[in-house]
Amino acid sequence: MAVGAVLTGVLTWLVLWWEVPYVAFVPGPTVDTLGTDTGRDGGDQIIRVKGADKTSSKGQLRLTTVSVVDRPRLIEALWYWVSDDYAVVPREFVYPPDKTEKDIENESKQQFASSQNSAETTALRHLGCPVRVTVSGFTDKAELRDKLRKGDVLQKVDGEAVTSVARLQKLLSADADQPRELTYRRDGRSASLTVAPSAGKENLLGLVLTQKQPCRYDVTFDQDVQKIGGPSAGLMFSLAIIDKVDREDLTGGHEIAGTGEIDDDGEVGAIGGVPQKLLAAKRDGATVFLTPKRNCAEAVANDPGGLTLVSVATLDDALRALEDLRKGDKPTLCRA
Repeated sequence: MAVGAVLTGVLTWLVLWWEVPYVAFVPGPTVDTLGTDTGRDGGDQIIRVKGADKTSSKGQLRLTTVSVVDRPRLIEALWYWVSDDYAVVPREFVYPPDKTEKDIENESKQQFASSQNSAETTALRHLGCPVRVTVSGFTDKAELRDKLRKGDVLQKVDGEAVTSVARLQKLLSADADQPRELTYRRDGRSASLTVAPSAGKENLLGLVLTQKQPCRYDVTFDQDVQKIGGPSAGLMFSLAIIDKVDREDLTGGHEIAGTGEIDDDGEVGAIGGVPQKLLAAKRDGATVFLTPKRNCAEAVANDPGGLTLVSVATLDDALRALEDLRKGDKPTLCRA
């Protein structure tokens, strides 16, 4: 009986330390986008804006992350399962069989790079540097080849501003069966033309377009922060860029965390890992959490307490919320 008990104990121990084909999501590190890679007073700045006067902020704008534990041991997985602070899913949900781990890693890096570009684009637009969507060429089926020239800047569709290539596609897709008025600028003068419904709007009118944004400010990101991966840091990057140029302290001295993918037009999209990001924000001292509007119900359901959950659908929403906090007013809060 003694030998049996010992063998059972050893086997149980070995089984509990056996790796299982699951992935656990746990609260990851947070990063003050207004600080440096080694803290507020030393190291390289997370975001540098060349051409801007030096500014300072008393508060913080923290991006939040989720850490992934791949193939946890059984005893760890059991703990994650019974804890409300973690999420456990089958490994194939994160690493599909038709993709290698390297493929997933590259996709994450590409998403992060895209989030940086979009964050910079929308922040610089807010700071007075509009995007110019310029004709740089034509496809073989372009019906506007004889009406537009290389170098023409597309300005409006039916009076709606063209603020990015993605925005142009969205404007052209609306009422696709109707002719549209396209306004463009050439040699310092604006002109308009009518785009027929058959002009291939799904292919951007057969135009080859370049998106440019001339600006006095030059934004660079610290190399260490680029190791995070994923698209969800976009909103906090945009706010940090603006704060580093704006003379007013956007934080108002508050410890603010948040998340949210952002596109070139400042729209804030939903992301994953909200419960873990809320826990990470609270752990690192945040009192306010900027939440994508489409994640609000999830955030309220997983509220760890001690955080003001603010609903934002656009960059402008986030800026208004920060202004409300500075004034002592109540921002738009998340609802279940």
